[in-house]
Amino acid sequence: MSEGASRTLGGSMSQSMRRLFARAPAYRPLPAARAGECARLHATGFSFPWSEEDFEQLLTDASVVADGAFDADDALCGMILSRTAADEAEILTIAVAPERRRAGVGAALLRVQTPRLVARGAERLFLEVDSGNLAARALYAARGFRKVGERKAYYRKGDAPPASALLLRLDFNP
Repeated sequence: MSEGASRTLGGSMSQSMRRLFARAPAYRPLPAARAGECARLHATGFSFPWSEEDFEQLLTDASVVADGAFDADDALCGMILSRTAADEAEILTIAVAPERRRAGVGAALLRVQTPRLVARGAERLFLEVDSGNLAARALYAARGFRKVGERKAYYRKGDAPPASALLLRLDFNP
């Protein structure tokens, strides 16, 4: 949307309007050089975010597959990191910038990464999700994940009681 159009709307464009007019992100492998951005993005969605050093280690680990969503200005607006082992993969984290949530970025990251995991020999994909994260649970259900277990009081929530983690699984060739 042009600056003039934004002024026409009174200069106070809502977040949903900005999302409507935002260009679709570009999706590509996420290099270790973006570890700092990963840490900052992770902090927007997790009570106990990972550090830049954590991301540096993960992004240089040969068993980790990392993909990012990049805005028109090349800013990281979403990421997914998974680890492969034998014929399985596990999503380690997925995060989307607050202004891009509920706009299909998370689903696109899953679509982009799935063939890369299959190419590495993964036949199934696992993840853990906070039982109270209804948006994420809806995303995973829409992609075909099913509940295979639960970890009680798994996620620390600052001063709030810990939340349970649902263990989900997606079979690539059911």
